[in-house]
Amino acid sequence: MPADPDAFEAHRAHLLRVGYRSTGSVVDAEDAVQDAWLRWSALSDDERAAVRDARAFLTTTVARLCLDRLRSAVARRERYVGPWLPEPLITTGPDDPLAAVVEDEGVRMAAMVVLERLTPPQRVALVLHEALDLPYAAIAEVLGSTEATARQHAARARKIVAEAAPPRPSDDAEQIAVLAAFATALASGDHAAMVALLHPDAVLLADGGGTVKAARRPVVGADKIARLLLALFDMYELETAEWTPLLVNGAAGVRTPATDAAPETVTSFALTDGRISAIYQVVSPEKLGPGKLRRSPGR
Repeated sequence: MPADPDAFEAHRAHLLRVGYRSTGSVVDAEDAVQDAWLRWSALSDDERAAVRDARAFLTTTVARLCLDRLRSAVARRERYVGPWLPEPLITTGPDDPLAAVVEDEGVRMAAMVVLERLTPPQRVALVLHEALDLPYAAIAEVLGSTEATARQHAARARKIVAEAAPPRPSDDAEQIAVLAAFATALASGDHAAMVALLHPDAVLLADGGGTVKAARRPVVGADKIARLLLALFDMYELETAEWTPLLVNGAAGVRTPATDAAPETVTSFALTDGRISAIYQVVSPEKLGPGKLRRSPGR
């Protein structure tokens, strides 16, 4: 009897979350889930019946596939021009098919950026441990390492993440209010108001991938960020009225349409103590394709 796609679908959001947190890539996450479905479908009835925990089996399969992708991507990311940001996960509300994927705080952009500091084995070990609380022997099997080494990878990953301390998500009302005030200040050219809404140590990361113009280094400090955004706003004759509010990785963000002078941009924000502490601008055309996670398994 062929594998039941509805039974697999019950695990889909969880598997996509594991794949996305492991790689930071929408395409790689989807491909890993698709491959896991194909491998599950290829098992005989007896082989599937022998699997004690289908969720754990599928999760470790996705993680193993993602580890291979991460290892092959290391060299490419070292050559990447400017900051590398994860592909944004854009949802339209609670009825969106991806709503369940972005429920976890671990997929917020601030948390995803921290994961970029980890080595591939560290990242996969951390994601697996958090996703399933797997024993280290099982994580070691995915990593192709000893249990002691798997434990060490996970411990180092937790330490790096703890030291980075990404800001906790703010509630929706606070996000909307702060971003609305920031947009108003930007549109009116009010530098002082923008600085007041930015955390003193705020950072702006812009991912253009070397294909479009974007800051190639992090911009740090409220004053520098405000001046840069005001200059860009004036240079490209942008209008906040053209911005489209949307949810980016489960948090408030905006989409800026492409113009003759400027590319399309998806921007998300992190707040700390009611002020913007991080701005993440994805400008790379390769990361803004629509509907990347809309296909069903096996199709």
